[in-house]
Amino acid sequence: MLKRMSQGLIVCLLAVVMLGAGDANSRYGRIGHHMMCACGCGQILLECNHVGCPDSDRMIGELRQQVASGGTDTSIMNWFVEKYGATVLAAPMRGGFDNVAWIVPLVLFVLGTLGTAVLIRVWKLRSGRHIPISAAVGASNVDGMRERIRRETEY
Repeated sequence: MLKRMSQGLIVCLLAVVMLGAGDANSRYGRIGHHMMCACGCGQILLECNHVGCPDSDRMIGELRQQVASGGTDTSIMNWFVEKYGATVLAAPMRGGFDNVAWIVPLVLFVLGTLGTAVLIRVWKLRSGRHIPISAAVGASNVDGMRERIRRETEY
């Protein structure tokens, strides 16, 4: 039992170490999947299968060159933004004004949920003031109405 547990622990430890390995190819793939192709096809840079794409080969070569130069991920992304514009980013970078793109949807969701809860609460409080149907129609008329409904809905 102890031997089996130690083997499992070693396998888990190796898996964690191997998943965290940060070679250039995984970094290249990670950064390349955070950018869009500049040709306007609307695809991720490394997945652009646009036939005769004028931009993807050049951009991929530039990405390889930037990764090989050893710059940080942020500096590489900033280099591409300077050259191709902010539309090259698949998602906004975190920091500065781009935080608004991450925060505003969450704030709007929370405000919408709270607004809906307040609206339901107001409706619920107002519905407590209605007159019961039996008092408005009359008890004798309700029984006659039920009998008429039964007759009209039978086959």
